[in-house]
Amino acid sequence: MLKNLAIVFLLFFTSLIDATEAATVDTIRTYSVAMKKEIRVVVIKPDNRSSKSTFPVVYLLHGHGGDYSNWIKQVPQLEAYADLYQILIVCPDGGTSSWYFDSLEDPTSKYETFVAGELIKFIDKQYATIKGPKGRAITGLSMGGHGALYLAFKHSNVFGAAGSMSGGLDLRPFPNNWSIASHLGTYSAHPDRWDNNSVTNLTHLLTPKSLKLLIDCGTQDFFYAVNTAFHQKLIDRNIPHDFISRPGAHNWDYWRNAVEYQLLFMSKFFNSSQINKTSN
Repeated sequence: MLKNLAIVFLLFFTSLIDATEAATVDTIRTYSVAMKKEIRVVVIKPDNRSSKSTFPVVYLLHGHGGDYSNWIKQVPQLEAYADLYQILIVCPDGGTSSWYFDSLEDPTSKYETFVAGELIKFIDKQYATIKGPKGRAITGLSMGGHGALYLAFKHSNVFGAAGSMSGGLDLRPFPNNWSIASHLGTYSAHPDRWDNNSVTNLTHLLTPKSLKLLIDCGTQDFFYAVNTAFHQKLIDRNIPHDFISRPGAHNWDYWRNAVEYQLLFMSKFFNSSQINKTSN
């Protein structure tokens, strides 16, 4: 009897420890001065079993028509990944169709300024983060894949690694889709804007080995052609990167799988950065 009670108590105590040390998921509100509005952000904080006093951060961007809650609702395993890799995962609201640049048509849509500037400062102030590009990475799906690379290319002093899952890396083949014209003007009237805001035309901002890159797109995805073209362009410019291509379409089944590779990639980057820092 006493033995059975001891076992029950041990199981209860173990489950209590696991519950108190599991990742936490918070929905917070931050204020964008640039856009003069509150923006919601999901923050997934790893458990406290590690001896780390500060954590690296992965900014995870949603796609067109989505919001800050998409990732955690569709991929609740993010909590386990945060624990496994001891990383903070931040999922900001990027508007339904912002494409994560500062709109040239809508002054209320300045998501480049928000994510790469205001949000970074807020997270670093509110949480125990590793500050600087060696402790920051960014990735996302679809519109968010474009946004992640766009922001990382333009802000190499902010992010040290970047990824894209099924990213719309060249906007120009889609002049009538996904409300892009509401932020850039029509392609026929402003082709220069479409050129200057397509990630595929921003590779000149990179220097070899300045940014760790992982590009992932399924072979049945409507963005597959622009992703393979981007991959080839990086090869031609001698820019190191990882490229993943496997059967799959533009859907959550693909992204649930893809984000595992993305977070593993980011974790390896963070670990190597800390090793290099220690050895130096």
